[in-house]
Amino acid sequence: MISNIMADKKIIDETHYIATKRGNGQLRREVWVDGKNNVTRYNLAYINHNLTQTDNGRVIGYDNQHGYHHRHYFGKVNDVKFSNFEAIEQAFEDDWTQLRSKT
Repeated sequence: MISNIMADKKIIDETHYIATKRGNGQLRREVWVDGKNNVTRYNLAYINHNLTQTDNGRVIGYDNQHGYHHRHYFGKVNDVKFSNFEAIEQAFEDDWTQLRSKT
């Protein structure tokens, strides 16, 4: 019997390094899709070990590892409502922009 199940494909794997004078750290973006181009997995993170040592330096992050959608913020993890991936990306961008305006 031949299986029609296809493995998810990673379509985005980006790391952007931020200069010290611009806030330091790195922005990480990973996205996987299924055979119909539906986002099945994602990991969006701002990492800066100068701001936090907890959670491997992840200051802000959104992902759906461990079977649920959640947000990381300075070491705390909370469930998030998932309507679509675009909304998650926007929430991450809003958090990142708000944090940058404070530092």
